[in-house]
Amino acid sequence: MSTQPPPGTVKTVKGAKDTPEAPDAAPAGEGLKAGLKNRHLSMIAIGGVIGAGLFVGSGAGIAKAGPGILISYAIAGLLVVLVMRMLGEMAAADPSSGSFSAYADRSLGHWAGFTIGWLYWFFWVVVLAVEATAAAAILTEWVPTIPQWAWALLVMIVLTVTNLASVGSYGEFEFWFAGIKVVAIAAFIVIAGLAVFGVLPDTEAVGVSHLTGDGGFLPNGPGTILSGMLLVVFSFMGSEIVTLAAGESAEPAKMVSRATNSVIWRIGIFYLGSIALVVMLLPWNSQALLDDGPYVAALNEIGIAHAGTIMDVIVVTAVLSCLNSGLYTASRMAFSLGQRGDAPKAFARVNKRGVPAAAIWSSVAFGFVAVIFNYTSPDTVFEFLLNSSGAVALFVWLVICFSQLRMRPVIEREMPERHTVRMWLYPYLTYAAIGLIIFILGYMLYDDEGREKMVLSLVVGALVLVTGLLLDRKRQRAASSS
Repeated sequence: MSTQPPPGTVKTVKGAKDTPEAPDAAPAGEGLKAGLKNRHLSMIAIGGVIGAGLFVGSGAGIAKAGPGILISYAIAGLLVVLVMRMLGEMAAADPSSGSFSAYADRSLGHWAGFTIGWLYWFFWVVVLAVEATAAAAILTEWVPTIPQWAWALLVMIVLTVTNLASVGSYGEFEFWFAGIKVVAIAAFIVIAGLAVFGVLPDTEAVGVSHLTGDGGFLPNGPGTILSGMLLVVFSFMGSEIVTLAAGESAEPAKMVSRATNSVIWRIGIFYLGSIALVVMLLPWNSQALLDDGPYVAALNEIGIAHAGTIMDVIVVTAVLSCLNSGLYTASRMAFSLGQRGDAPKAFARVNKRGVPAAAIWSSVAFGFVAVIFNYTSPDTVFEFLLNSSGAVALFVWLVICFSQLRMRPVIEREMPERHTVRMWLYPYLTYAAIGLIIFILGYMLYDDEGREKMVLSLVVGALVLVTGLLLDRKRQRAASSS
């Protein structure tokens, strides 16, 4: 007779710190409705890697590393592919609304799940403020009679209502938001590709002249590849959202497997493909890359009319997509933490529509506070919030790697029939990913621009960790005295 545990009840890995009976003895995700359709998850997976930073922020990376930024994107993209493969292996075997936080709890110890869960929540609620302000800035240019703070308030309210309505509402909004981003990038690749080879009217073939000219492929030296990585690596945060969302779908294992298998071409086409075309069309040191953004500058170079307005619409869509997913992700992580007794019990309750209302309201409330600080104290409080969450992506990826090392044997032993996604060359590529992440973290401490983010992120991480250890000790004492 099979003794395999049902999804959500993977046994604690031998060697991890044992904890008393946790409040989440029921399967993770219980109470949440499976309201996401396969088309929702497919578009969430595709759109999750396309953030507003790709459209706007990539210009700074090109200016720093020149055409060599392609190597930066390739290394960062490879790291994300490896991490997503590891996460996909765990998520396909045991879908959970807490994703990597729940896996860390089971495989590394309660302290790990608590720490990385709250840090991840903190990251996304700060992102809510950043994206709301970015959307408001563009919308104010379109309708200047409405003040910027009012636009920020409006977009936060609209997406809060969307998330409170049902998970299907979130999925539907994200389906169309992500769809617009995907169509925009695909159209850019086709138009820019034709322009590079001189197929479009009034264009001359430039080929790879800008890749090797203007000072060479690495005009500022090979060291800028690492500096470029610090600018681009965080733009990949969001790839993991599909593993959280899969828990609210009818076929979570199937969708996680599909998303994991497609991450290679998604990163290859959307990031490497589009950025390669940008640096082919324009000299890496063109001021337009910084002033207008890389994609607007490229479209202007081709001669596309109203390129700036077109890209503003796409950027607003990307920002709203990030806001929508950020609120969803933060609330589901809070829900999972509530299930495990690491957050107020109210976070783990769902309303009649099957959504964790308290978790959503708490997440958006912090987001609102952060928006206020962005207007009242942009250079002090808000800058601290932004910098102190700056290295969370790397912390999350590192925890995923260590969790996969511990969970792989458990999955093989206790649920082989659900081991449908396998990490390549285990454990060697897992160790390679760990080494690369630690190297990037170390380089952040060495780099003048990354040092402050690294130090503040470590401080906040240490505070959360200590809090988790103290709460864990208090829980153990209560259990032993009862």
